[in-house]
Amino acid sequence: MSADDNDAHARLAIELEEARAELTALRDESLRERAELENQRKRMAREVDTARRFANEKLLAELLPVIDSLEAGLNVEGDTADHLRQGMELTLKQLLKVVADNGLTAVDPVGEAFNPDHHQAMSMVESREYAPGQVVQVYQKGWLLNDRLLRPALVVVSRHD
Repeated sequence: MSADDNDAHARLAIELEEARAELTALRDESLRERAELENQRKRMAREVDTARRFANEKLLAELLPVIDSLEAGLNVEGDTADHLRQGMELTLKQLLKVVADNGLTAVDPVGEAFNPDHHQAMSMVESREYAPGQVVQVYQKGWLLNDRLLRPALVVVSRHD
């Protein structure tokens, strides 16, 4: 072998060693990034699970005073029906405030035009008091959660023959 061949061979050996070192470094970096992504995926799964398990925490904490009121009312002995009714009305008022604070609103459409997006017609009745297609009676209130229908109102709709 000539000196030029030896130099070329030495350069190729050095380049090969540099390429091997770079490949090892890239493999290590890839393994670290994969491990980091896996850890992040596991952390996100834990956070989603925790969020799901405790999503109702605020709402349930707000309902505790309502439960306390109901229990206090049940512990009163020998009270009159009037007092019981007043207690129930106050407790209902507490409950309605809690649900309203959490985005729940009632759909109670007496006198309004029938809206198939929010109402479910149970029957129709002849009425001179209401225009055709208006809600005459509500059997059961509907409910919206943040403007999305949770349950339609069950209604009676007027008609003219």
